[in-house]
Amino acid sequence: MKAQISSYLADARARVDAVLEQWAAHGDAVIRYSLLGEGKRLRPTLVFASHEALNGGPTGGVAELAAAVEVVHAYSLVHDDLPCMDDDDLRRGRPTAHRAFDIPRATRAGYQMVALAARVLTHGLAQLDLSESRRREIALELFRAAGAGGMIGGQALDLEAEAKRLPIGQLQDVHQRKTGALIAASCVIGGLSAGETVGRGHIDALRAYGEAIGLAFQIADDVLDATATSDQLGKTAGKDAAHAKATFVTLLGVGAARAEAERLAARAVDQLRQAGLASPTLMELAHYIVTRPN
Repeated sequence: MKAQISSYLADARARVDAVLEQWAAHGDAVIRYSLLGEGKRLRPTLVFASHEALNGGPTGGVAELAAAVEVVHAYSLVHDDLPCMDDDDLRRGRPTAHRAFDIPRATRAGYQMVALAARVLTHGLAQLDLSESRRREIALELFRAAGAGGMIGGQALDLEAEAKRLPIGQLQDVHQRKTGALIAASCVIGGLSAGETVGRGHIDALRAYGEAIGLAFQIADDVLDATATSDQLGKTAGKDAAHAKATFVTLLGVGAARAEAERLAARAVDQLRQAGLASPTLMELAHYIVTRPN
């Protein structure tokens, strides 16, 4: 990873973790455990990078928008790991929430984190000089991505697809919802937070960029699950095969899946260029997503 993007990711993580620490300081132990574990913080990083790409100024409110996205993502991991879902024991290099505590507490904490995300988002929006309609648009963007048309719906389709061989178009639909929707929303939220004068064309370009890297991220995940170790990943390797999941690797093979992820990353960058968005950070993040080691 280039030193510049590594430094950017570390800075974004520090900014978001400071907000998460503040909100989790006196809360439930399971929530704190789930929010403050190791992680890439990719989604909040995309909020910052998209905000900056549209010349948004530095404000504390944007950090809370980014943190709200991370709370939603962390909640999804807690529930995805439950025995009734993907039944996993390892996440971010340590026991999953239901293993560290118990199933009822982890389940309850996940639901509570949805409400927490709303509170963090509301607090962040209140600090930004945005119209009520723009604030509403940002909130809808986050929770639509998390809902039945996005992350939750994608998880349901993913579970339904176990032990089935899906056509490539159907598999793309699953993961554009389960993984891609929140990644695309992160980019759009960052863009919308940059101000009222941001053109709709630029927001559309950020969405297209986010949709492409969201799918590229999932394909890269499928490759890593098939090729890396649990120690390298910080989560259980080989889980997809163990659950007989339909993946891009099972459909395309490792080499072709890697090539498809790289093609999507290049398409994401082209979306920015065509819209006149010169953001070296977003371009480097697209490359990072398909070359990351975990």
